[in-house]
Amino acid sequence: MPMPSDIVLDAASDPREIERRSFALIDAECPEPRPFSGPLWTIARRCIHTLGDVEIVSSLRLSEAGMERGLAALRRGCTIFTDTRMAAAGMPQRRLGPLGVTVEALMALPCLEEVAVSAGVTRSRAAVELLAPRMGGQIVVIGNAPTALLALLEYLDGVPEDDPAVPALIVGMPVGFVNAAQSKEWLCRTALPYFTLLGRKGGSAVAAACINALAILAQEE
Repeated sequence: MPMPSDIVLDAASDPREIERRSFALIDAECPEPRPFSGPLWTIARRCIHTLGDVEIVSSLRLSEAGMERGLAALRRGCTIFTDTRMAAAGMPQRRLGPLGVTVEALMALPCLEEVAVSAGVTRSRAAVELLAPRMGGQIVVIGNAPTALLALLEYLDGVPEDDPAVPALIVGMPVGFVNAAQSKEWLCRTALPYFTLLGRKGGSAVAAACINALAILAQEE
């Protein structure tokens, strides 16, 4: 079936031109004054681009401290702990490799199923409880499991924000209907360095997009 005559395609076809055109459209649909500016807008814009939804801008919470500490962690070649292999796949080595950054997916832990069943908790929670002592000064990316974010917040409850046990940045963007919104609301009420997207929306792709934006900024600067 031929394309209907009332459908008008954008002329952009080259991948870089498509991205440039996409960002230009986002800028146009989110006119100033915006809730973010400078590098934070670069991160917010990539989140919008990933979800194809300019309306999320009002629900994004991107802390200046989170950006600065996240950039510093990337530049020193930190480890990124993420809750899913999907999020790990969304942070390609072509961006992280030049910085010496490695990615560790919590779901890849050996014997995780047995540990979770024995403790009567989800695999995500079990993984965080096992690895939380290693997350200090590193970056944690949670895009799927509210239980992982809740476990991390419980572990850090009462810990001073400048304590070595605190991650350099927590990207907490779990998606879903059960405790996703609640876990993110708790995160944004803490003094921890964080990026989050309030409400039910989120996901591994948009969580990974935050790191991709940071990695680009880290290498540009």
